[in-house]
Amino acid sequence: MENFTFYSPTYFVFGKDEENNTGKYVKRFGGSRVLIHYGGGSAVRSGLLDRVKVSLEAEGISWVELGGVKPNPRSGLVYEGIELCRKEKVDFVLAVGGGSSIDSSKAIAAGAVYDGDFWDYYQGKMVEKALPIGTVLTIAAAGSEGSPDSVITKEDGMLKRGGHGEALRPAFSILNPALTQTLPAYQTACGITDIMAHLFERYFTNTQDVEVTDRVIEGLLSTMIHEAPRVMENPDDYQARANIMWAGMMAHNNCCGVGRVQDWASHDMEHELSAIYDCAHGAGLAVVFPAWMSYTMEHDVMRFAQLAVRVWGCPMDFAHPEVTARAGIEALRRFLRSIGMPENFAGLGAREEDIEKMAHTTCYGNGRDGHIGGFVPLGEEELKEIYRLMV
Repeated sequence: MENFTFYSPTYFVFGKDEENNTGKYVKRFGGSRVLIHYGGGSAVRSGLLDRVKVSLEAEGISWVELGGVKPNPRSGLVYEGIELCRKEKVDFVLAVGGGSSIDSSKAIAAGAVYDGDFWDYYQGKMVEKALPIGTVLTIAAAGSEGSPDSVITKEDGMLKRGGHGEALRPAFSILNPALTQTLPAYQTACGITDIMAHLFERYFTNTQDVEVTDRVIEGLLSTMIHEAPRVMENPDDYQARANIMWAGMMAHNNCCGVGRVQDWASHDMEHELSAIYDCAHGAGLAVVFPAWMSYTMEHDVMRFAQLAVRVWGCPMDFAHPEVTARAGIEALRRFLRSIGMPENFAGLGAREEDIEKMAHTTCYGNGRDGHIGGFVPLGEEELKEIYRLMV
Protein backbone atom coordinates (compact mmCIF):
# COMPACT_ATOMS: atom_id res chain seq x y z
CA MET A 1 0.00 0.00 0.00
CA GLU A 2 1.24 3.48 -0.90
CA ASN A 3 1.12 6.66 1.19
CA PHE A 4 -2.13 8.58 0.81
CA THR A 5 -4.28 11.39 2.14
CA PHE A 6 -8.05 11.11 2.22
CA TYR A 7 -10.49 13.87 3.08
CA SER A 8 -14.23 13.46 2.50
CA PRO A 9 -16.07 16.36 4.14
CA THR A 10 -19.49 15.91 2.48
CA TYR A 11 -22.41 15.78 4.92
CA PHE A 12 -24.68 12.94 3.75
CA VAL A 13 -28.40 12.96 4.51
CA PHE A 14 -29.90 9.59 3.61
CA GLY A 15 -33.52 8.46 3.60
CA LYS A 16 -37.12 9.04 2.61
CA ASP A 17 -38.44 12.59 2.23
CA GLU A 18 -35.14 14.20 3.20
CA GLU A 19 -35.32 16.49 0.17
CA ASN A 20 -37.89 18.46 2.20
CA ASN A 21 -35.01 19.56 4.45
CA THR A 22 -32.85 20.93 1.63
CA GLY A 23 -33.26 24.53 2.74
CA LYS A 24 -31.99 23.73 6.24
CA TYR A 25 -28.78 22.30 4.84
CA VAL A 26 -28.24 25.12 2.36
CA LYS A 27 -28.55 27.55 5.27
CA ARG A 28 -26.30 25.42 7.50
CA PHE A 29 -23.55 25.54 4.90
CA GLY A 30 -23.76 29.27 4.28
CA GLY A 31 -26.07 29.64 1.28
CA SER A 32 -28.31 32.71 1.01
CA ARG A 33 -28.68 33.17 -2.75
CA VAL A 34 -28.88 29.85 -4.60
CA LEU A 35 -28.64 28.65 -8.18
CA ILE A 36 -30.89 25.59 -8.57
CA HIS A 37 -29.44 23.58 -11.46
CA TYR A 38 -31.32 20.62 -12.90
CA GLY A 39 -31.93 18.60 -16.02
CA GLY A 40 -35.06 17.88 -17.98
CA GLY A 41 -38.70 17.85 -16.95
CA SER A 42 -38.72 14.93 -14.52
CA ALA A 43 -37.73 17.04 -11.52
CA VAL A 44 -40.57 19.42 -12.42
CA ARG A 45 -43.20 16.76 -13.23
CA SER A 46 -42.49 14.75 -10.09
CA GLY A 47 -42.90 17.79 -7.86
CA LEU A 48 -39.34 17.42 -6.55
CA LEU A 49 -38.30 20.89 -7.69
CA ASP A 50 -41.32 22.44 -5.98
CA ARG A 51 -40.55 20.61 -2.73
CA VAL A 52 -36.99 21.89 -2.83
CA LYS A 53 -38.17 25.46 -3.45
CA VAL A 54 -40.65 25.27 -0.57
CA SER A 55 -37.82 24.17 1.73
CA LEU A 56 -35.68 27.11 0.59
CA GLU A 57 -38.57 29.54 1.14
CA ALA A 58 -39.06 28.19 4.65
CA GLU A 59 -35.47 29.23 5.47
CA GLY A 60 -35.74 32.63 3.81
CA ILE A 61 -33.33 31.65 1.04
CA SER A 62 -33.72 33.20 -2.42
CA TRP A 63 -32.88 31.42 -5.64
CA VAL A 64 -32.55 31.55 -9.39
CA GLU A 65 -32.83 28.46 -11.53
CA LEU A 66 -31.25 26.98 -14.63
CA GLY A 67 -32.60 23.78 -16.14
CA GLY A 68 -31.72 21.95 -19.32
CA VAL A 69 -28.79 19.76 -18.29
CA LYS A 70 -28.41 16.89 -20.73
CA PRO A 71 -26.70 13.53 -20.29
CA ASN A 72 -23.02 14.08 -21.07
CA PRO A 73 -23.42 17.70 -19.86
CA ARG A 74 -22.33 20.42 -22.25
CA SER A 75 -19.99 23.35 -21.87
CA GLY A 76 -22.50 25.83 -23.33
CA LEU A 77 -24.87 25.50 -20.38
CA VAL A 78 -21.94 25.75 -17.98
CA TYR A 79 -20.96 29.12 -19.46
CA GLU A 80 -24.58 30.23 -19.15
CA GLY A 81 -24.65 29.16 -15.51
CA ILE A 82 -21.42 30.96 -14.71
CA GLU A 83 -22.76 34.23 -16.10
CA LEU A 84 -26.05 33.77 -14.22
CA CYS A 85 -24.20 33.22 -10.93
CA ARG A 86 -22.15 36.35 -11.40
CA LYS A 87 -25.11 38.46 -12.46
CA GLU A 88 -27.34 37.29 -9.60
CA LYS A 89 -24.57 37.22 -6.97
CA VAL A 90 -25.18 33.57 -6.24
CA ASP A 91 -23.27 32.16 -3.25
CA PHE A 92 -24.36 28.50 -3.40
CA VAL A 93 -25.04 26.03 -6.22
CA LEU A 94 -27.68 23.35 -5.67
CA ALA A 95 -27.80 20.42 -8.08
CA VAL A 96 -31.12 18.57 -8.34
CA GLY A 97 -30.73 15.42 -10.42
CA GLY A 98 -28.15 12.81 -11.31
CA GLY A 99 -24.48 12.88 -12.14
CA SER A 100 -24.91 15.13 -15.17
CA SER A 101 -26.65 17.88 -13.17
CA ILE A 102 -24.10 17.55 -10.37
CA ASP A 103 -21.11 17.63 -12.74
CA SER A 104 -22.50 20.67 -14.53
CA SER A 105 -23.13 22.35 -11.17
CA LYS A 106 -19.54 21.70 -10.11
CA ALA A 107 -18.22 23.25 -13.31
CA ILE A 108 -20.41 26.31 -12.78
CA ALA A 109 -19.36 26.59 -9.13
CA ALA A 110 -15.69 26.52 -10.11
CA GLY A 111 -16.05 28.83 -13.09
CA ALA A 112 -18.07 31.45 -11.23
CA VAL A 113 -15.09 32.34 -9.02
CA TYR A 114 -12.37 31.94 -11.65
CA ASP A 115 -11.03 34.73 -13.85
CA GLY A 116 -10.14 32.44 -16.75
CA ASP A 117 -12.05 29.92 -18.87
CA PHE A 118 -13.56 27.16 -16.73
CA TRP A 119 -12.36 24.66 -19.37
CA ASP A 120 -8.84 25.15 -17.99
CA TYR A 121 -9.97 22.87 -15.18
CA TYR A 122 -10.79 20.16 -17.73
CA GLN A 123 -7.33 20.34 -19.28
CA GLY A 124 -5.37 19.50 -16.15
CA LYS A 125 -5.58 22.59 -13.92
CA MET A 126 -6.61 21.64 -10.37
CA VAL A 127 -9.77 23.24 -8.97
CA GLU A 128 -8.72 24.98 -5.75
CA LYS A 129 -11.71 27.27 -5.25
CA ALA A 130 -15.42 27.00 -6.00
CA LEU A 131 -18.77 28.12 -4.69
CA PRO A 132 -20.16 25.63 -2.16
CA ILE A 133 -22.28 22.90 -3.74
CA GLY A 134 -25.21 20.84 -2.48
CA THR A 135 -26.95 17.96 -4.21
CA VAL A 136 -30.36 16.30 -4.19
CA LEU A 137 -29.63 13.00 -5.93
CA THR A 138 -32.15 11.33 -8.24
CA ILE A 139 -30.01 8.67 -9.96
CA ALA A 140 -27.57 6.22 -8.37
CA ALA A 141 -24.71 6.04 -10.85
CA ALA A 142 -21.94 8.60 -11.19
CA GLY A 143 -21.07 9.01 -7.51
CA SER A 144 -20.55 12.73 -8.11
CA GLU A 145 -22.56 13.43 -4.96
CA GLY A 146 -19.50 12.45 -2.91
CA SER A 147 -16.56 12.88 -5.25
CA PRO A 148 -14.10 15.66 -6.12
CA ASP A 149 -14.66 15.02 -9.85
CA SER A 150 -16.72 16.41 -12.71
CA VAL A 151 -16.98 15.44 -16.39
CA ILE A 152 -18.07 17.92 -19.09
CA THR A 153 -18.33 17.72 -22.88
CA LYS A 154 -16.92 20.70 -24.77
CA GLU A 155 -19.12 21.29 -27.80
CA ASP A 156 -16.27 22.72 -29.84
CA GLY A 157 -14.68 19.47 -30.96
CA MET A 158 -16.99 17.32 -28.78
CA LEU A 159 -14.26 16.61 -26.23
CA LYS A 160 -15.42 14.89 -23.05
CA ARG A 161 -12.98 15.50 -20.22
CA GLY A 162 -12.78 15.40 -16.44
CA GLY A 163 -11.97 18.08 -13.89
CA HIS A 164 -10.81 17.47 -10.35
CA GLY A 165 -10.23 19.22 -7.04
CA GLU A 166 -11.23 18.84 -3.41
CA ALA A 167 -13.16 22.12 -3.72
CA LEU A 168 -15.63 20.21 -5.89
CA ARG A 169 -16.73 17.86 -3.12
CA PRO A 170 -20.31 18.81 -2.21
CA ALA A 171 -20.89 20.44 1.17
CA PHE A 172 -23.92 18.19 1.58
CA SER A 173 -25.74 15.56 -0.43
CA ILE A 174 -29.31 14.42 0.11
CA LEU A 175 -29.86 10.80 -0.90
CA ASN A 176 -33.46 9.57 -0.95
CA PRO A 177 -33.59 6.14 -2.65
CA ALA A 178 -37.33 6.58 -3.28
CA LEU A 179 -36.52 9.30 -5.82
CA THR A 180 -34.92 6.63 -8.03
CA GLN A 181 -37.96 4.33 -8.10
CA THR A 182 -39.50 5.99 -11.16
CA LEU A 183 -36.38 5.59 -13.32
CA PRO A 184 -36.73 3.56 -16.52
CA ALA A 185 -35.11 0.13 -16.28
CA TYR A 186 -32.46 1.12 -18.84
CA GLN A 187 -31.33 4.13 -16.77
CA THR A 188 -31.22 2.00 -13.64
CA ALA A 189 -29.06 -0.57 -15.44
CA CYS A 190 -26.76 2.13 -16.79
CA GLY A 191 -26.32 3.43 -13.26
CA ILE A 192 -25.49 -0.02 -11.91
CA THR A 193 -22.91 -0.47 -14.67
CA ASP A 194 -21.33 2.91 -13.95
CA ILE A 195 -21.02 2.08 -10.25
CA MET A 196 -19.34 -1.24 -11.02
CA ALA A 197 -17.01 0.46 -13.51
CA HIS A 198 -15.83 2.90 -10.84
CA LEU A 199 -14.93 -0.09 -8.71
CA PHE A 200 -13.14 -1.91 -11.54
CA GLU A 201 -11.04 1.18 -12.31
CA ARG A 202 -9.67 1.03 -8.79
CA TYR A 203 -9.45 -2.75 -8.49
CA PHE A 204 -7.07 -3.27 -11.39
CA THR A 205 -3.80 -2.00 -9.98
CA ASN A 206 -0.14 -2.92 -9.86
CA THR A 207 0.11 -1.83 -6.22
CA GLN A 208 0.78 -4.77 -3.93
CA ASP A 209 -0.73 -5.61 -0.52
CA VAL A 210 -3.94 -3.60 -0.77
CA GLU A 211 -6.10 -6.25 0.83
CA VAL A 212 -8.39 -3.83 2.69
CA THR A 213 -9.48 -1.92 -0.39
CA ASP A 214 -9.53 -5.12 -2.48
CA ARG A 215 -12.05 -6.60 -0.06
CA VAL A 216 -14.13 -3.42 0.12
CA ILE A 217 -14.33 -3.29 -3.67
CA GLU A 218 -15.20 -6.97 -3.90
CA GLY A 219 -17.92 -6.52 -1.29
CA LEU A 220 -19.47 -3.59 -3.15
CA LEU A 221 -19.36 -5.48 -6.45
CA SER A 222 -21.03 -8.47 -4.80
CA THR A 223 -23.71 -6.16 -3.43
CA MET A 224 -24.43 -4.80 -6.91
CA ILE A 225 -24.67 -8.31 -8.34
CA HIS A 226 -27.14 -9.21 -5.58
CA GLU A 227 -29.27 -6.07 -5.73
CA ALA A 228 -29.45 -5.55 -9.50
CA PRO A 229 -31.84 -8.45 -10.25
CA ARG A 230 -34.05 -7.40 -7.32
CA VAL A 231 -34.45 -3.84 -8.50
CA MET A 232 -34.85 -4.81 -12.15
CA GLU A 233 -37.65 -7.19 -11.16
CA ASN A 234 -39.28 -4.76 -8.75
CA PRO A 235 -38.43 -1.09 -9.38
CA ASP A 236 -40.22 -0.10 -6.16
CA ASP A 237 -37.93 -2.20 -3.95
CA TYR A 238 -36.78 0.60 -1.64
CA GLN A 239 -34.18 -1.50 0.17
CA ALA A 240 -32.51 -2.62 -3.05
CA ARG A 241 -32.53 0.99 -4.26
CA ALA A 242 -31.02 2.10 -0.95
CA ASN A 243 -28.14 -0.37 -1.16
CA ILE A 244 -27.42 0.60 -4.76
CA MET A 245 -27.50 4.32 -3.95
CA TRP A 246 -25.05 4.06 -1.06
CA ALA A 247 -22.80 1.74 -3.05
CA GLY A 248 -22.72 4.34 -5.81
CA MET A 249 -21.40 6.95 -3.39
CA MET A 250 -18.82 4.59 -1.86
CA ALA A 251 -17.63 3.51 -5.30
CA HIS A 252 -16.51 7.00 -6.26
CA ASN A 253 -15.70 9.11 -3.21
CA ASN A 254 -12.32 7.30 -3.39
CA CYS A 255 -12.47 5.45 -0.08
CA CYS A 256 -11.92 2.35 -2.25
CA GLY A 257 -9.01 3.85 -4.17
CA VAL A 258 -6.66 5.09 -1.48
CA GLY A 259 -3.13 3.72 -1.30
CA ARG A 260 -3.20 2.20 -4.76
CA VAL A 261 -2.48 3.28 -8.34
CA GLN A 262 -5.73 3.32 -10.32
CA ASP A 263 -6.33 2.70 -14.01
CA TRP A 264 -9.12 4.79 -15.70
CA ALA A 265 -8.28 3.80 -19.28
CA SER A 266 -11.78 2.37 -19.79
CA HIS A 267 -13.40 5.63 -18.74
CA ASP A 268 -11.14 7.57 -21.08
CA MET A 269 -12.09 5.26 -23.94
CA GLU A 270 -15.78 5.49 -23.13
CA HIS A 271 -15.68 9.27 -23.02
CA GLU A 272 -14.84 9.25 -26.72
CA LEU A 273 -17.83 7.02 -27.45
CA SER A 274 -20.32 9.12 -25.52
CA ALA A 275 -18.86 12.39 -26.81
CA ILE A 276 -19.30 11.30 -30.44
CA TYR A 277 -22.48 9.21 -30.24
CA ASP A 278 -24.12 10.72 -27.14
CA CYS A 279 -24.73 7.26 -25.71
CA ALA A 280 -25.39 6.76 -22.02
CA HIS A 281 -22.14 6.60 -20.06
CA GLY A 282 -23.05 3.34 -18.34
CA ALA A 283 -24.02 1.73 -21.64
CA GLY A 284 -20.68 2.72 -23.14
CA LEU A 285 -18.83 1.28 -20.17
CA ALA A 286 -20.74 -2.00 -20.57
CA VAL A 287 -19.20 -2.33 -24.02
CA VAL A 288 -15.73 -1.04 -23.13
CA PHE A 289 -14.92 -2.91 -19.95
CA PRO A 290 -15.17 -6.54 -21.13
CA ALA A 291 -13.07 -5.64 -24.17
CA TRP A 292 -10.45 -3.89 -22.04
CA MET A 293 -10.38 -6.83 -19.64
CA SER A 294 -9.90 -9.35 -22.43
CA TYR A 295 -7.01 -7.31 -23.85
CA THR A 296 -5.19 -6.65 -20.57
CA MET A 297 -5.87 -9.93 -18.73
CA GLU A 298 -2.46 -11.45 -19.38
CA HIS A 299 -0.74 -8.53 -17.64
CA ASP A 300 -1.85 -9.95 -14.26
CA VAL A 301 -3.82 -13.14 -14.70
CA MET A 302 -3.98 -13.77 -10.96
CA ARG A 303 -5.71 -10.46 -10.25
CA PHE A 304 -8.38 -11.29 -12.81
CA ALA A 305 -8.66 -14.80 -11.39
CA GLN A 306 -8.98 -13.40 -7.86
CA LEU A 307 -11.89 -11.22 -8.99
CA ALA A 308 -13.51 -14.19 -10.74
CA VAL A 309 -13.34 -16.34 -7.61
CA ARG A 310 -14.20 -13.77 -4.95
CA VAL A 311 -16.91 -11.86 -6.81
CA TRP A 312 -18.34 -14.16 -9.46
CA GLY A 313 -17.89 -17.43 -7.58
CA CYS A 314 -15.88 -19.10 -10.34
CA PRO A 315 -13.90 -22.23 -9.36
CA MET A 316 -10.14 -21.64 -9.23
CA ASP A 317 -8.13 -23.59 -11.78
CA PHE A 318 -4.71 -23.49 -10.15
CA ALA A 319 -3.06 -25.28 -13.07
CA HIS A 320 -4.57 -22.87 -15.59
CA PRO A 321 -5.50 -19.59 -13.83
CA GLU A 322 -6.17 -17.96 -17.19
CA VAL A 323 -9.21 -20.24 -17.50
CA THR A 324 -10.58 -18.81 -14.26
CA ALA A 325 -9.75 -15.27 -15.33
CA ARG A 326 -11.64 -15.67 -18.62
CA ALA A 327 -14.59 -17.24 -16.79
CA GLY A 328 -14.81 -14.08 -14.66
CA ILE A 329 -14.89 -11.85 -17.74
CA GLU A 330 -17.62 -14.00 -19.27
CA ALA A 331 -19.58 -13.83 -16.01
CA LEU A 332 -19.45 -10.03 -16.27
CA ARG A 333 -20.69 -10.18 -19.86
CA ARG A 334 -23.62 -12.39 -18.84
CA PHE A 335 -24.50 -10.11 -15.95
CA LEU A 336 -24.49 -6.98 -18.12
CA ARG A 337 -26.59 -8.78 -20.72
CA SER A 338 -29.08 -9.84 -18.03
CA ILE A 339 -29.77 -6.23 -17.02
CA GLY A 340 -30.21 -5.09 -20.61
CA MET A 341 -26.88 -3.47 -21.36
CA PRO A 342 -25.48 -3.38 -24.93
CA GLU A 343 -22.68 -5.75 -25.89
CA ASN A 344 -21.03 -4.07 -28.86
CA PHE A 345 -20.74 -1.03 -31.11
CA ALA A 346 -24.09 -1.79 -32.73
CA GLY A 347 -25.83 -1.44 -29.37
CA LEU A 348 -24.36 2.05 -28.98
CA GLY A 349 -24.85 3.20 -32.56
CA ALA A 350 -21.06 3.43 -32.87
CA ARG A 351 -19.18 2.95 -36.16
CA GLU A 352 -16.05 0.96 -36.85
CA GLU A 353 -14.78 3.66 -39.20
CA ASP A 354 -14.41 6.06 -36.23
CA ILE A 355 -11.99 3.81 -34.34
CA GLU A 356 -8.80 5.50 -35.55
CA LYS A 357 -10.14 8.93 -34.67
CA MET A 358 -11.26 7.82 -31.21
CA ALA A 359 -7.96 6.09 -30.46
CA HIS A 360 -6.00 9.18 -31.50
CA THR A 361 -8.17 11.64 -29.55
CA THR A 362 -8.12 9.44 -26.45
CA CYS A 363 -4.31 9.45 -26.47
CA TYR A 364 -3.59 13.01 -27.58
CA GLY A 365 -6.72 15.14 -27.12
CA ASN A 366 -6.35 18.15 -24.81
CA GLY A 367 -2.59 17.76 -24.61
CA ARG A 368 -2.39 14.15 -23.44
CA ASP A 369 0.99 12.56 -23.92
CA GLY A 370 0.04 9.54 -26.04
CA HIS A 371 -0.66 6.97 -23.31
CA ILE A 372 -3.48 6.28 -20.88
CA GLY A 373 -4.01 3.80 -18.07
CA GLY A 374 -2.35 3.12 -14.73
CA PHE A 375 -2.64 -0.69 -14.83
CA VAL A 376 -1.41 -1.28 -18.38
CA PRO A 377 -0.15 1.82 -20.24
CA LEU A 378 -1.93 1.90 -23.59
CA GLY A 379 -0.94 3.79 -26.72
CA GLU A 380 -2.83 4.57 -29.88
CA GLU A 381 -2.29 1.19 -31.55
CA GLU A 382 -3.33 -0.73 -28.45
CA LEU A 383 -6.50 1.34 -28.17
CA LYS A 384 -7.40 0.58 -31.76
CA GLU A 385 -7.18 -3.12 -30.98
CA ILE A 386 -9.37 -2.76 -27.91
CA TYR A 387 -11.97 -0.72 -29.78
CA ARG A 388 -12.03 -3.40 -32.48
CA LEU A 389 -12.90 -5.99 -29.81
CA MET A 390 -16.11 -4.01 -29.25
CA VAL A 391 -17.35 -4.15 -32.85
